[in-house]
Amino acid sequence: MRSGVYPAQWLRKAIDEGYVRSRFVLPDPSESQLQPASLDLRLGERAYRLRCSFLPGEESVEAKLDRYAMGTALDLRDGAILERNVPYLIPLEESLALPDEVRAKANPKSSIGRLDVFTRVITDRGVRFDEIRRGYAGKLYLEVFSRTFTIRVFSGQALNQLRLIEGHSRLSDDEIRERHVVASGGSADVDGGLFLSLDLRGDERGLVGYRARRNSELLDLSQRGLDPDLFWEPVHPEKGAPRLVLEPEEFYLLISREAVAIPPDLAAEMNAYDPTSGELRTHYAGFFDPGFGVGNEHGARAVLEVRAHDVPFVVEDGQRICTLGFERMRDEPEILYGGAIGSNYQAQTTFLSKYFSPVAGAGAR
Repeated sequence: MRSGVYPAQWLRKAIDEGYVRSRFVLPDPSESQLQPASLDLRLGERAYRLRCSFLPGEESVEAKLDRYAMGTALDLRDGAILERNVPYLIPLEESLALPDEVRAKANPKSSIGRLDVFTRVITDRGVRFDEIRRGYAGKLYLEVFSRTFTIRVFSGQALNQLRLIEGHSRLSDDEIRERHVVASGGSADVDGGLFLSLDLRGDERGLVGYRARRNSELLDLSQRGLDPDLFWEPVHPEKGAPRLVLEPEEFYLLISREAVAIPPDLAAEMNAYDPTSGELRTHYAGFFDPGFGVGNEHGARAVLEVRAHDVPFVVEDGQRICTLGFERMRDEPEILYGGAIGSNYQAQTTFLSKYFSPVAGAGAR
């Protein structure tokens, strides 16, 4: 049996065979839901305000929901406002009936991670967020926690995506070195994954990233072309030195020095930052599809969602900040990440999410 991450054509087959079920996508999935190595998961019609986050453990999610839900459920069909710093639980339209050899993993979509919206999939009797055990059969639920912005969401929107995986798919460090996935920049060091480091040299305007504004106006996820100045402020390094002091609990969008090109037979994922290296969270969204950065002479850089905890924390140009792990595809996907399928970040010309108008003269070099 071949091991690896399911490509788009295998995801279609999985839907046809009932591994993934949804009243909207069966029997023929919407092409807009299919990514090269993942399937978008869509919000259902109700959202429940919670008094705390939870994992089900030995219980069903609904049993826990009866205990921790607060007030009447919100109706998402015409849109509903999710307050910042409040956890919500939303049943998803998709459910699973996985065979014994197939497991799944979920992750926020890039556009959602860049909004400082923390999302995690949970399952009945699950003991981990986003990790779905082999052979799982049941509903999927999404915990949504917006740290900075008050947001409006609608049923049918996709905040997360799901990968199906068979067997052992992870590449070893030696295999990563052999693949030469770094197109430009950085040192291409590998230890438990490919290290990514910060680029704090600044572009032609001295810009190194953005910091989210607190107490901004409502961020409606059904809109595009929002004015970035209403939600973000530009960030520059300290005068005379390529370093930046991160303010505690502020949300930053920064960029990697390394530009990568993910070949068609591989997928990638950012690994959690080692907490022993500093009080810092380095990302919320971490899937890299096959084809990311391919076709660009210098590849594409990773935009990093960064938050310092408790104390001010200094980061410097070239400082290692996270690792990129790689997984084999079960087959090469019939579609690749890029302009042909309307991918938003192939050239990585902006730090900001797709919901905002481009900033003139700013972006990754």
